Amino acid sequence: MLSTSTALMWLILFAALFAIPGLIYARHKQDKLDDFLVARNSQSSSATLLTLLATTMGTWILFGPAQAATWGGIGAVTGYALGALAPRLIMIPLGKRIRTLMPEGHTLTEFVLGRYGRVMYGFVLVIMVFYLFISLTAGLTAIAKMVSLLAPVPLWLTASIVMGATLLYTLYGGLRVTIFTDRIQMLVILPFLALLIGFGWKATGGLAPALQGLQEKAPHLLNPLDINGLKSGLTFFLAVVLTGLFYQGTWQRVFAARDNKVIRNGFIISGLLSFPIIFIMGLFGLAFVGLGLPGDGSVALFSVLLADVPVWFAIGLLPFGLALIMSSADSTISGLTSIMVIDLRRLLPKLGNHSLLSLSRWLIVLLSVPVLFVAAQGYSVLYLFLLADLLCCAAAFPVFFGFYNARYQSYNAAISTFAGLATGLMLFPAPGAPLTYLLESFLLATFVPIAVSLLLLLLPKGKLFDFSVLAQRVRKLEG
Repeated sequence: MLSTSTALMWLILFAALFAIPGLIYARHKQDKLDDFLVARNSQSSSATLLTLLATTMGTWILFGPAQAATWGGIGAVTGYALGALAPRLIMIPLGKRIRTLMPEGHTLTEFVLGRYGRVMYGFVLVIMVFYLFISLTAGLTAIAKMVSLLAPVPLWLTASIVMGATLLYTLYGGLRVTIFTDRIQMLVILPFLALLIGFGWKATGGLAPALQGLQEKAPHLLNPLDINGLKSGLTFFLAVVLTGLFYQGTWQRVFAARDNKVIRNGFIISGLLSFPIIFIMGLFGLAFVGLGLPGDGSVALFSVLLADVPVWFAIGLLPFGLALIMSSADSTISGLTSIMVIDLRRLLPKLGNHSLLSLSRWLIVLLSVPVLFVAAQGYSVLYLFLLADLLCCAAAFPVFFGFYNARYQSYNAAISTFAGLATGLMLFPAPGAPLTYLLESFLLATFVPIAVSLLLLLLPKGKLFDFSVLAQRVRKLEG
């Protein structure tokens, strides 16, 4: 559709247009280290809403929901969309609670270390960093594949341009700049989403042709009570909800919000807006099946759209895709930076704040090398995503029950988590194997820790945890 040189020219131009405002803003907003990491108590309801919506809508929304619809139907799409909505609502009480317990906090791992000790802290640290790594790799893979559908641009080149531009302003300006650029990127994302939906409606000829085709070819995809669709929807719901609770970018925005009212407004509205967007993206997968289009279900949306669109729309997909990936990638990079700085500070207490930040920046740059290598291969990272989801499901109840229950002991959290992980992994599919028992695996990983935790609470009472010590153990970073 586009030549390689034309696509590269537009790609570099649009990447620069997103990065340069961030660099300019960062020069005039040189924060202390504490604000660099969490922009504490600085963001309004509108800013929180836009940055949460931007981090929710990565490039994956162009691939994941539609692909899920091609084999799970309306049930899978609904579960996917509800899975994006629910964490926003759950984070409201959790966010208020952590701000009360740790008013100078930065990361969820700080809470876990102070509440449970090193065993649970190590496990949660691993799953959070692993998930951030996979999320960044998947986003870069998706944008590289999207560009390759428009022009024969090598995957590694697209991924490198996007990664380089995002690293430039994120590592320089921190979270406050990330939130600022999210607002700019949303000015591209929302109008283009409306255009994309309009062109999709035109390409399918409305609902009737797709519905007729589905009723002939795959009527089960339209049945909300179809057992396979329900299983797919519940699997996506559990995976997306519980994994979303461990995303460091969200915890940063909890601390960045001006007050609890801002948290409530920003999280509720962003969740309510994300649901219809993801649901509509999933409908492209149903249209793909109903119209009997050739190709792979993973690019169903593009198979529907790109058959007959003007060149300006194809070029417009570049800034749209860049806005999607950069708005989520910069949050991931910022989240990794905050975790690294806090944990390096614990490992290297004599290192000054400037040195801590410099070291974390270099570690992020080094980490970007394997991220780019994997993204350049064009692999599907679905299996790794599912594995990260399973780990989060096993840890979810033990970690967050301890936000409220003072009787809940460290050994209880550790035993419950590993019981959930062991039982979940028993049914978790091997690489390349059918996903026959995937839902059962997630159900075990999610609910076994609840059962084990409640049983262990029947043991003789131990010493109650003093939540006031958490505030004492976390100090604001000065300088």
